[in-house]
Amino acid sequence: MTKLALGTHPFLLGFEQLERLVERTAKTGNDGYPPYNIEQTSERSYRITLAVAGFAEDDLAITVEDSTLVVRGRQSEENGERVFLHRGIAGRQFQRSFVLAEGVEVGAATIENGLLHIDLNRSEPDRVIQTIQIRKG
Repeated sequence: MTKLALGTHPFLLGFEQLERLVERTAKTGNDGYPPYNIEQTSERSYRITLAVAGFAEDDLAITVEDSTLVVRGRQSEENGERVFLHRGIAGRQFQRSFVLAEGVEVGAATIENGLLHIDLNRSEPDRVIQTIQIRKG
């Protein structure tokens, strides 16, 4: 039995881009840090919450690149000479990516109590009905 790729299924015309999107999502390289939650806050809105304890606002960057929400964190280097007897609090740089569906827009971003909240809103899709005229050949 031949396995059809998503973009080559006979009933899904023009979905090659979706297959590339799935491949790109699999290659984002998210390693589990920082941990995050995704919650649905209403019928058309979502909230992503990342645990970013120890990161200040200036240490974080949020961008949208080709329908991908990218959150980057890099703590500024400390000039003081600190000697740690034990260092169990992660303070490494990170990049976390989320692929956004068409019509999903990034709203506000807030940081409180070591949690970065990013609100997403999905717009109502326009319903399009098109009538095609049939001509004699």
